Amino acid sequence: MAGEAYDDRDGVIWLDGAMVPWREAKVHVLTHALHYASSVFEGERAYGGKIFKGHEHSLRLLGSAAAMDIPSPYTAEQIDAAKEAALKASGLADAYVRAFMWRGSGPDMGVSAARNPTRMAVAVWGWGAYYGDAKMKGAKLDISKWKRPSPETIPCHAKAAGLYMICTMSKHAAEAKGCSDALMMDYRGYVAEATGANVFFVKQGVVHTPLPDCFLNGLTRQAVIELLKARGVEVVERHIMPEEMESFEQCWLTGTAAEVTPVGQIGDYTFEVGALTRTIAEDYEKLVRGNR
Repeated sequence: MAGEAYDDRDGVIWLDGAMVPWREAKVHVLTHALHYASSVFEGERAYGGKIFKGHEHSLRLLGSAAAMDIPSPYTAEQIDAAKEAALKASGLADAYVRAFMWRGSGPDMGVSAARNPTRMAVAVWGWGAYYGDAKMKGAKLDISKWKRPSPETIPCHAKAAGLYMICTMSKHAAEAKGCSDALMMDYRGYVAEATGANVFFVKQGVVHTPLPDCFLNGLTRQAVIELLKARGVEVVERHIMPEEMESFEQCWLTGTAAEVTPVGQIGDYTFEVGALTRTIAEDYEKLVRGNR
């Protein structure tokens, strides 16, 4: 499917309880989510026909919907079943799974959408390495001018579509400079995350990662922390100032799409793709494929 438009592909998409031909899975232009970002989603990966942490993703989708005041017509178990059905229908064993929920078209077309129905879909496609060959040589990141907002301004722990607006802008700016992604600071100036992945640093054998108090505490992030601790590696979750990056030796990103991706450069700061980075990437690969 590489290079094909996402609305012009073969296959089916699970939409509101039924399998719909891929090209027919459409919504009206006056869908509330298109105008007011009343949408939440999950990005998941299947390995060998099994979705990694699928139920946890379903629970987080429901949590995001609740935070966004989007009533869900489905339980976590029903969402699990929808994802499994969509994965099976795709015919793929290793795949990316996108489950999403949104406010659809209805009687309301202003900011309020209480009378509009909630809709849900699950699409599955093949998606290789998110950062291309970065797993070998390390990704190159820009530093974004946009910051992750205060929890007082947004439901920062929801995986909501609107929260990705500045991520898209940041990634576009980074790509224009020849970078793969951008690192974002938070509203206080601390290191936060990349546009779609959490970040880890290594210094003298200790791993440091930003405290997720104003951005998503990724499921991959949590899994990697568990892997590190199982190896006896000290993990410190704390606020990190940008200038500290000069003293860090290694760096990697974690996320469902990114998996574990080494970072070679962030702005003017450089990092080695070191032994611990490679080891944790290998551990994660074993974990998701049920070999750990």
